[in-house]
Amino acid sequence: MSPTTRYSLAGKPIGLDGFGLMRLTWHVTPLPDSETFPILKATISTGMTVWNGADFYGTPENNSLHLIKRYLTVHPQDADRFVLCIKSGVADMSTFKLDCSPERLRQSVNQSLNILKGTLSKIDVFGLARVDPNVPVEESVKALAELREQGKIGGIQLTEVRAETIRRAASITKIDMVEAEISLWSTEVFSNGVAEACAEHGVVLVAHTPLGGGILTGKFESYDDLPAILKHRPRFAPENFDNNLKLIKKIKELASSKGCTPAQLALSWVKKKGTEPGMPVIVPVVGARTRETLLENARNVDLTEADMKQIGDILRAFPVKGDRWPAGPAKLNEY
Repeated sequence: MSPTTRYSLAGKPIGLDGFGLMRLTWHVTPLPDSETFPILKATISTGMTVWNGADFYGTPENNSLHLIKRYLTVHPQDADRFVLCIKSGVADMSTFKLDCSPERLRQSVNQSLNILKGTLSKIDVFGLARVDPNVPVEESVKALAELREQGKIGGIQLTEVRAETIRRAASITKIDMVEAEISLWSTEVFSNGVAEACAEHGVVLVAHTPLGGGILTGKFESYDDLPAILKHRPRFAPENFDNNLKLIKKIKELASSKGCTPAQLALSWVKKKGTEPGMPVIVPVVGARTRETLLENARNVDLTEADMKQIGDILRAFPVKGDRWPAGPAKLNEY
């Protein structure tokens, strides 16, 4: 279960666990409401109340917003029991084209609220899926600040940004959340200044892909075990995978000695990093397509300083090879 709730995001209380909505409505294999509703209900009971979604997680007719609308129509009593975070600004997913102009952001927020009408009067946290290379980040966040003043959104988020971008945005208005890939598989934020900048400006750091696309569950033991969607990512390429599997094997051994699953160890490590001196609050958001998987992921593991040192030694001994993303989507990340 989540550690005691004593943190906040955009004025609402949160714990150190979050839930990723993407896989519930992703257009390839969306789940029916009969399966998603029990999962969402379980996130609330376990304290995984930072819900991470997007207006492009799915189709224009069935994305994160539509799912929340349907869920709250059935369970209106849960409206204040989670923090809804929505990313936007993708103009064309096939070409990775962005539009984070003030006009587009205002339009996106209004469209989102129209979908949610009757269930939520504002979106808790709203922001950029990535920084638009054609729009200065200052212009984007200024528009979002106006939307916050109008009561349409509660907070502002950025995604996959450099420390410099965080500071530029924070010079214009309060930034509530930064989303970045963080896991035992991706530790860049701890060396490139991103975590430091978040701590400096009181920004909650939300860790997407905290299980490394599933590799940190320990269930992939060979290249042939990988689903097709992962095989195009450089870290899973044959020339890198066997090397990277060495890290996973060491994590599995440590998890076994702790009496937990590799996934539980990996998620607890991310949360523990956020309690270290000089670090911001860090909330991993992990997806699940069954209630059983969600309940497994929700179990926190108490990691001692000795455990954290041992994990650090493993990471140094078995550095990951290969880029995080293929060239197309990688061009939108700032590091």
